[in-house]
Amino acid sequence: MVISDDDMPLYGIGVVAELIGVHPETLRIWERNGLIKPARQNRQRLYSNNDLRKLTYVHHLIEKKGLNIAGVKQVVDLYPCWWLKNCPGGRAQKTTEFANLAKPCWKHEGTYCFTVNDKADYCQGCTFCQRE
Repeated sequence: MVISDDDMPLYGIGVVAELIGVHPETLRIWERNGLIKPARQNRQRLYSNNDLRKLTYVHHLIEKKGLNIAGVKQVVDLYPCWWLKNCPGGRAQKTTEFANLAKPCWKHEGTYCFTVNDKADYCQGCTFCQRE
């Protein structure tokens, strides 16, 4: 059985730019502004499936919501899981688990970010708030 790792670097910049519908230089600008950190292999940028999801979300914020890069950076800073490897993703709206309905998940469309019920529970959910 083969298990897919969503954080495994797979795609070159040209492929990702075409999939998202932006110029490769746009991806370089987003990287310089700290919105994404692609892996490097022999000086070549390699993007993972999660990077592709993040970039799609960034593109959505810019094109559909009208944010500039500074605005996108502020939104991204609200997602502690943005830099987390193997982020578990969001929760469905109609679930018994806690979900922040004001914060759509960047990883899985139609889901919402995990949230804790009580701030004392933050220590129990440290994997959701650690940055690398």
